[in-house]
Amino acid sequence: MARPGAVIEVDRNTPPVLFHFGEGVRLEKLPLGARIVYPPDPLDPIAHPERAIKRALAKPLDDDPLKSLLRRGMKLTIAFDDLSLPLPPMAAPDVRQLVMEEVIDMAAEAGVEDIHLIAALGLHRRMTADEIRHIVGDRIFSTFWPDRLYQHDGEDPEANVYIGKTSAGEDVTLHRRAAESDLVIYVNLTLVPMDGGHKSMATGLATYRGIREHHNVKTLMSSLSYMNPPDSALHHSCIRQGQLIEDTVRVFHIETTVNNRAFPSIANFMQKRETDWTAQDQAMFLGMKQFTDIAPPAFKRSVFHAMRAPYGLTGVHAGQVDAVHEKTLEAVRNQISVRVEGQTDIVTIGVPYLGPYNVNAPMNPVLVVCMGLGYLFNFYKNKPVLRKGGVAILTHPCRYEFDAVQHPSYIDFYDEVLADTTDPQEIETKYELRFAEDPWFRQLYRKSHAYHGAHPFYAWYWAAHAMDHAGDIIIVGGDRDVVHRLGFKCATTLEDAFEMAEQTVGRYPSVTHLRMPPILLADVE
Repeated sequence: MARPGAVIEVDRNTPPVLFHFGEGVRLEKLPLGARIVYPPDPLDPIAHPERAIKRALAKPLDDDPLKSLLRRGMKLTIAFDDLSLPLPPMAAPDVRQLVMEEVIDMAAEAGVEDIHLIAALGLHRRMTADEIRHIVGDRIFSTFWPDRLYQHDGEDPEANVYIGKTSAGEDVTLHRRAAESDLVIYVNLTLVPMDGGHKSMATGLATYRGIREHHNVKTLMSSLSYMNPPDSALHHSCIRQGQLIEDTVRVFHIETTVNNRAFPSIANFMQKRETDWTAQDQAMFLGMKQFTDIAPPAFKRSVFHAMRAPYGLTGVHAGQVDAVHEKTLEAVRNQISVRVEGQTDIVTIGVPYLGPYNVNAPMNPVLVVCMGLGYLFNFYKNKPVLRKGGVAILTHPCRYEFDAVQHPSYIDFYDEVLADTTDPQEIETKYELRFAEDPWFRQLYRKSHAYHGAHPFYAWYWAAHAMDHAGDIIIVGGDRDVVHRLGFKCATTLEDAFEMAEQTVGRYPSVTHLRMPPILLADVE
């Protein structure tokens, strides 16, 4: 039986706690009385994933069995999530591969020949052939790539259609192949409560025109919690768009969830609470720390990005989108929720080497902000762990380091936009449209492996709520010039950061460390 998450109060016997530091790890002593919030242990996986998938397709929620929806001569499109989740990538076979193989076998038995598979990128970068192969598996890749297995292009005017406006006046766009299909099957892997549901179609197969309706400062600032859909204006917008899409084309949703076993055996100590470390875990930590202290950043990245997580399937549900997603969210919360009593003056977060938008690339400074303040800070329900006006302390090297292939628009965003202003609303008003419509960024998004020209703006807006909520933001161990360009304060050590924070929140502050990854959702009472 997996242990639930825990909130531990630091006393004289509490060992130092693990902090992620980009591609490195370190142990830090926290002040007496501080709280450490630990995620739950991994839930036991489903013993026979293939059986669970067959059962879900045969007995869907509020929908007909998939077999009855398939017929000879129909146009079938299967859409699936890209590599932005799960993190780290899942060890083969990816559960989406197992689902798609079963769907394709059922379609073949029904005589369906016109089958296309589309990677639902939204405005994310195009994946490499090997990255797609890892998600779909050798069998599907060798059969369908590249003519009938391809990637969504949100800037191709011929490949996208305008659907209409929602009741709130939001534009809705969709990939043409999906819009003209007799049936669209969306295969999703939901790791966090923010993803899945109507958001899958409304963002994954949309264009900038549709995505900008909810990826904007006003909507994100109106979202009390990205990770609790009922409190998220982002999700309400996606739901309205998704409902219009569902009125336009027949969609059958298949959503999967996995446990939080995020690290292979060689790094299993990161999965455990420090009080549970064995002598072998301690040795593995020391070995990893020595390696990360001396190895060049590029070499460390290649080692860490090669890691595959041994996640286990915890749920698979199919059918009507709302009924399916309700079950999905229940499964996700069962894995990551931790009850936390009250808010705190200071929150500390170790920012790891990997986020949704830097798979096989450095985490550039803008993505450090997105990961630390946009994602990790927002893993809460009801209200943030940090009180209004408190201090957020992040640990990350925060170097001026960009991947020129994946993040060309990020370089110009950092060099030009942040040199002018860090205010999200001003940034949106003055710069977003120019970047979004830039012909060179558009070409790199379409033909290379670059994120869309608007993407660094969305990464920055994602952190807008945290930047508005916190009285101060301090980055420990970051390059001083870079941290100042981001608009934050820089500290050499965690102890220095606590001293600096006291100038904002007063002496003897309450401190909470969110011990991630694995991820957790703080249910703040």
